[in-house]
Amino acid sequence: MLDAHCHLDRYDDPKKVAAEAHADGVFVIAVTNLPSHFELGQPHAKLMTGIRLALGLHPLAAEEHERERGKFEQLFSSTSFIGEVGLDFSRGGKATAEVQLKSFRLVAKLSATNAKFMTVHSRGAEQATLAVLREFNHPPVVFHWYTGPLGLIDEAIAAGHYFSVNPAMLASEKGRQIISQLPRNRVLTETDGPFVKLRGKPVRPNAVASVEEYLSETWHINKADVRSNVWSNFRHLLTGLGLLKSL
Repeated sequence: MLDAHCHLDRYDDPKKVAAEAHADGVFVIAVTNLPSHFELGQPHAKLMTGIRLALGLHPLAAEEHERERGKFEQLFSSTSFIGEVGLDFSRGGKATAEVQLKSFRLVAKLSATNAKFMTVHSRGAEQATLAVLREFNHPPVVFHWYTGPLGLIDEAIAAGHYFSVNPAMLASEKGRQIISQLPRNRVLTETDGPFVKLRGKPVRPNAVASVEEYLSETWHINKADVRSNVWSNFRHLLTGLGLLKSL
């Protein structure tokens, strides 16, 4: 199974969650919110089987960006995985829009010529996110937990981008509409744990199984074929980015 977006460092016991993920057969992209968090996690992540630590510059941590951007540039070459990065122009992030744009342009500029697997936040800023990616002629990224206009999905697909689906999306009509519009060859699975909760408890990486179950019903194929399809999409994306060896 694939958890393409999980905040492993935000669990109470990251090592235990990582061990459970390995036992459950889940490959995890462990995103971080800031380069300093990534730096702290590097020694631990190297010892965890099936975990890939991603270098982040989260838009909702924009107040930290001025002192963290330099560290992002310094650490950029040390990983093949970038996240969580992007833009958030919702009520919680609108006040820092200019800071976010400065940061995301830096990220996009760096990764446009040195391709990385990138998981992108775009809440309330979907059009702006696509515009920055176009500005730098950026290779495909993964739109994490997309909640934007349905009309922009085809534009993102045409540009080569992917979408990762989590359990929370299954619970809303808008989320299900978004999933129904995604081509099968552009879908990945994620949890966004521990921020996504089921029955009041933070989901673990193995919760991607519930997404697989939903896709199985929606696509009218068995769950094993869904899992194979998602992993094939992931490998195809990495191959196109020249990163297959990073698995």
